[in-house]
Amino acid sequence: MSRTFLALLHFDGGHFVGWQRQAEGRSVQSEVERVLERLCERRVVAHGAGRTDAGVHAVGLGVSFTLPARWRADPLRRALNSLLAKDCWVEAVHEMAPGFHARKSALARRYRYDIGTDPAAFSPFRRPYEWALDRPLDAAAMRRAAAGVLGERDFRGFAAKSAPKPHYRCSVRVADWRERPECRGLSFQIEADRFLHHMVRFLVGTMVDIGLGRRPVEDMQTLLTSTDNAETSPPAPPQGLYFERAEYPAGLFTNPPDAD
Repeated sequence: MSRTFLALLHFDGGHFVGWQRQAEGRSVQSEVERVLERLCERRVVAHGAGRTDAGVHAVGLGVSFTLPARWRADPLRRALNSLLAKDCWVEAVHEMAPGFHARKSALARRYRYDIGTDPAAFSPFRRPYEWALDRPLDAAAMRRAAAGVLGERDFRGFAAKSAPKPHYRCSVRVADWRERPECRGLSFQIEADRFLHHMVRFLVGTMVDIGLGRRPVEDMQTLLTSTDNAETSPPAPPQGLYFERAEYPAGLFTNPPDAD
């Protein structure tokens, strides 16, 4: 017999090639699977709620896997944290219903992007974890641009060029710029049912250009009707991006966590 689990993973993406295992380079998936194999003495496949890129961080990435029935959530969390590398940490482990999949079962995902507009953003304790811009931004203009992102629409104008997809539609229910504490700059919050490759970084890069006065707010609507990213601003750097959480149906939890 076996049990399916969901681990909520934090990681510093600075030394990873991203979530997905690669032919070369250190991936988060390979790090998690290395530990699971050690615990079970056989290969275990881990599935992530999102396929983060190189340099992108997480403070709650859902990771699912199936282990022998002898394992329970709390001892498993302790075992994982004792063996994972120091740039990874498991916040919680939940037992899930059979068939649960961290990516396929997700109803929504939330990302955050942090920008430092003050000189201290270049501190070695901040620069690896945000976009060290050190320039003032027109937050009001950026919020107007973000409001246009809400709803269900085609986002191919904000997607990396790749093999054709069945569709490029995403339903965005949160898109908002917020002030960071201690006047450290701005943070972009976005939540949607799905995201395209580089979508958040393209959105942020374009809105920062709007906030710097390099392009008008109206450009956002034009780009949202585009069939490619030729006119979109360059993507924001990866170190400011965080996978925050995924939302799952409560019925898939064996013991549903307390509501926020």
